[in-house]
This record gives sequence, structure tokens and C-alpha cells, in this order.
Amino acid sequence: MHRITLILLLALLLPDLYIYLVYIVRRTKNFAWRAAFWLPSAVLVVLYLYLIYLTGDNALAHHPQAIGRLAIAVMALAVPKILFMLCSLLGILCRGLGRCLSAALLHTPFRKPQAPFIVHRTPFTAAGLVLGVVSFVNVIYGATAGITRFQVKHVTYESERLPEGFDGYRIAQLSDIHIGSWQGRPEAVEKLVKLTNEQQADLIVFTGDLVNQQSHELDSFRPTLSRLQAPDGVYSVLGNHDYGTYYRWKNSREEADNLQYLREQQQAMGWRLLDNSHAILHHRGDSIALIGVENDGEPPFPQHADLPRATEGTQGMFSILLSHNPTHWRREVLPESDIDLMLSGHTHAMQISLFGRSLASLKYPEWSGMYREGSRALYVNIGIGYVGLPFRFGAWPEITVITLKKKK
Repeated sequence: MHRITLILLLALLLPDLYIYLVYIVRRTKNFAWRAAFWLPSAVLVVLYLYLIYLTGDNALAHHPQAIGRLAIAVMALAVPKILFMLCSLLGILCRGLGRCLSAALLHTPFRKPQAPFIVHRTPFTAAGLVLGVVSFVNVIYGATAGITRFQVKHVTYESERLPEGFDGYRIAQLSDIHIGSWQGRPEAVEKLVKLTNEQQADLIVFTGDLVNQQSHELDSFRPTLSRLQAPDGVYSVLGNHDYGTYYRWKNSREEADNLQYLREQQQAMGWRLLDNSHAILHHRGDSIALIGVENDGEPPFPQHADLPRATEGTQGMFSILLSHNPTHWRREVLPESDIDLMLSGHTHAMQISLFGRSLASLKYPEWSGMYREGSRALYVNIGIGYVGLPFRFGAWPEITVITLKKKK
């Protein structure tokens, strides 16, 4: 949290300091106007310090909506200023290079009589203003419409190993609902359930992170999520947030009870939680294995998966694995199993994607969509919900419909 605080302060105050020294000081000597420039950032810093450090333990759990709105306010203020600062600095750099070039030209024997090479800062300042306005609008859109802009993605997975009876079988995948972030917005979850059911898939799977910190976040949403229906049922696995490790519990017993309550809640919703276990699915006279493991993430995320136990008795069958973290695919699934298709989530595409690119690619080799190694594949769903920052842009909340095809 201290690192986040430092990043926040730098993001807010560095561009403010630059703009103040380069523009505000030169344009006004009025103390009131100069002080007013700092007021928005000062208010946001005070609110942040109060909510995070002065409201007791587990501030993110107890004040998620307030902290989320504050995060958006910071983003809407800081991002445009950072972009403006970068454009302005580029203008200063180009102007300096232009002066150096002009000075060099004045001392060359081949100099022509026209004016020296001059670069004006005005176009760079104008570009910074335009980028600032565009980024502000995008932040507001991502925080309002973007988080509920549910997108249905249709993908196909072909395999020679797929039994004939499952040719055309359709699986709807959901991931990372983070139900605690939807408190006070039940209509969004209702929209999600309705849209998922409209896909009329044969099977619905959920690949982890149902809650943010506490399993009781699910209480008011249980009736709605219970309406998710498919002929072959709803299956799920746990994600890193589902274990409650981001919450400061009084003791280990309280933490264990929280996880047990989440398991009971999923059972009450009619979901079958695959804790290092598997189910055999039957369709048109054929069968495949649906395998699920507990979260297996790279440190510091918890590693509770027991893949050998989960796959016991499924060897030789066409298999689909539900595993929350996509890094599990290369770490264990590919080298130590014969699983055909793995479905995961976790990355959120960092909740922003521009021109098909995301900063998530710097951390996760597989962060969104379908990845293949020979005949085997991994699909990464970028999730439905959000953590902390109620914002999505480009990386719209995703419902995936995967159609299995028999490769001839």
C-alpha cells in the first residue's frame, strides 16, 4: 500500500509541479489563482490518505465504492496532465535541438541566407491539450459505460481428439466477476446473467475470482447468479481472491470459515466447484473430462492446485481444464499432462487495451484470447469485473462462447 501511495503522489504532483512552474507562474502573480491550481490534487490526496490510512483495517473491503470513485477522480485528473506534460517536454526538447541546429548552420561555410531552423512549442502544447481532453473523456467513458459494456466473444477450438458426439458442443465461459465491486449495482449482474443465458450454451464454466475479499459479498447476489443455466450445468474453480488472503482476518479459523462459506454459497447457487477434481460430461453417446484445480499462480499468488489428483482416471480422454491463472499452462499443464484445452482468467488485460495491446502483456505471455502449442490450446478470458478501479476501456467485460469442433 505504501508503494501505491508513492505512485499516486508522483502521478498527481509531478505533472502539477511541471505545469505550475512552466505555465502558471508565468501567467499569473495572483496568489489565490496559484493556490487554486493546487486545490484539486490536494483534496484528492487528503481523501486518499483518510480512506486508506485513517478508517481502520481492511479499508478496501469496507469502503470499496468510495475508494473506487476516488481512484477514477485521480485517474481523470492525472492522466491528462501527464500527457500534456510529455507533449510540452517534447516541444521544449525539439525547440532546443532546433536552436542547436540553427547555431551549427550559422557557422557552416555553405550556409544559405534564410532564417535559422526554428521549432515552435505551440503545436506541441496544442497536441497536449487535445490528448488531455481525449484521455479525460475516455476515462469517464470507461468508468461509466465501459464497465458494463459486456462483450460476447465467439471462438472455436478444433481437435482430432474430440469425440464425434461433442462436435459443435458450446461452452460459455465467465471469469473474474469480483462481485464485491458490484455492490449497489444489481442491474449489471442481472444483465450479465441474462446475456449469458441467451447464448444457450451446453455448459457454463466460471474460472475464478468470484469475490474480492470476503465471501459475504456474494449474499445479495446469490439469487441472481443462481439463474445461470445450461443443460450440463455450471462448473467453477477458485481464483486467488476467493481465498480471502487480501483481508486482514482476526485468526486463521475466521479465514478458513470464509472460504468454506464461499464453497457453500456456490453449492447453494447450483454451481459445482471443482476443487482439484473432475467431472465426466456425456453428450450424444460420447464423453469428455472437465477438470478443475484450485488456484495455481506465480508468487505471491497462492498455489493450491493438485493437477495429478484432479486428472486421476482421465488419462487418454479428451480433457478441458479450468485453472484460474494462465501461467499455470506453461509451468505445469503443458509439460506434465495431456490436457487438450485449458480455460483461465485472472489478467483482466489490466482493464485497458488500446489497438489490441495491453500492459498485461509485459507480465503475462498469455493475457487474452486463444494461444496454441501444436494441437493443445489455452484460452484467457479477460473477465467481467474489476478490482479497486471501476474502469474498463478496450478490455470490455467478456463472455466467451467456445465451440468445440472435430478436426477431420
